[in-house]
Amino acid sequence: MSTEDDVAHGPMKKLSSVLSSLQDKLHKNKNERKAVSPLLGSASASPVAQERNQAGMHFFFEYLVVVSLRKKMEEEGYEPHVNYQFPKAMSRTQKEEEEKCLKAITLFCFPEGISWVPLTEYHSETFSFVLTEIDGTRRNGYCRRLLPHGKGARPPEAYCIISRVACFGLFSKIFDEVEKRGQISKAMIYPFMQSLREAPFPAPGNTVRIKSFIPESGTEIISLTRPLDSWLEHVDFHTLFRCLTEEEVLQVFAATVLERRILFIAEELSTLSQVLHAVAALLFPFVWQHTFISIVPRVLLDVYLAPTPYLLGAQSSLLHLLNDHSDLLIVDLAGQTESKFISKIGDEDTLIPANLQEELLRELCKRKHNATTEELNLVVSEAFLTFFVKTVGHFAHHIKRPNKMLGTFQKKSFLKAVEPKSSQNFVKQFIQTQMFDLFIQEEEKQPNHE
Repeated sequence: MSTEDDVAHGPMKKLSSVLSSLQDKLHKNKNERKAVSPLLGSASASPVAQERNQAGMHFFFEYLVVVSLRKKMEEEGYEPHVNYQFPKAMSRTQKEEEEKCLKAITLFCFPEGISWVPLTEYHSETFSFVLTEIDGTRRNGYCRRLLPHGKGARPPEAYCIISRVACFGLFSKIFDEVEKRGQISKAMIYPFMQSLREAPFPAPGNTVRIKSFIPESGTEIISLTRPLDSWLEHVDFHTLFRCLTEEEVLQVFAATVLERRILFIAEELSTLSQVLHAVAALLFPFVWQHTFISIVPRVLLDVYLAPTPYLLGAQSSLLHLLNDHSDLLIVDLAGQTESKFISKIGDEDTLIPANLQEELLRELCKRKHNATTEELNLVVSEAFLTFFVKTVGHFAHHIKRPNKMLGTFQKKSFLKAVEPKSSQNFVKQFIQTQMFDLFIQEEEKQPNHE
């Protein structure tokens, strides 16, 4: 909710060592970045952390479904339904469990509701969402919506893959292959997905090769390579910085790190899912612990009234239904006005100390215009990781472990040691968050740092 063996041997212990060493110099080379990667394996509620504890013991994916829109029988509009599923549930218990999940999948594949009309043209898009179980475990949903092969006006359909691993780029490539086969016949999808299901999920930097036969093309070998820096493989910061300026990103980060209620607005589902996952990734090595719904279906929109912290994404067409803006940061990712903030509390630009804001802006300005995803991810992640090192990186020195027993965090001495003193007000607020509290609880469980 790990594929690397060392994740199981005290990720928080390793993390404290990494943070301590980073105080002198961050990420001197690629090998150090690889050492940081497995540390997201600890149990968490962040969608960015989803791979993790059991990916090596699971299939590459759980199942693939195709969701189509069919006209309602006795009223206007369309409703989504599953018309293809692989693999099929084998037992009655499996069918009952999957029935609940499939109902949720149809909602997230077509969150707009019933307002669809047949189309002759439709720009396909790929996005992701997260399904949360009652026990808190999460699964990733990857979805590609497109116009099905055919002639004349027709409603779009969606291919959706449910998996316990988080690797957006990898599943985007899988969708390319599924879509290519689906245009020939849905029967062509089965052998490819069966081969994929039997394949081991690759370790970071490794490649798995799938053999697949296509009529008139013969046997093809599809190579699927997992990124080397696995803790960012579900993230692409390009969309975040395309939609927001550096200063706006810092205000969003400040509200997020202090666990406020934040709602993002955009028309494209892909924009919403990419931006929300990117914002959650800015928190590394801490993990968002509250409600996270990258795409809120219309029928669930009232969730924005919840008094607890959340990161939500909603389509622009639903904005008129959001009447209560109190204590809420609303970010219009498609906004053409001078400010992208529809609603603010008002202190977002002062939550982070001015000197640290300046340092973050300097680091973020090192981004190259034509940077690759890997290059951009490195610049952005290092900037924010450095921020945490400078503000709370000394936490390990304030966990007392008498006789190498379980530790106790010494909050007063920790706060007193914060430097510079201008950062103390921010740190006082940050240590009250659930993400910091759970991080420290995990650290206290470790017998020592040796």
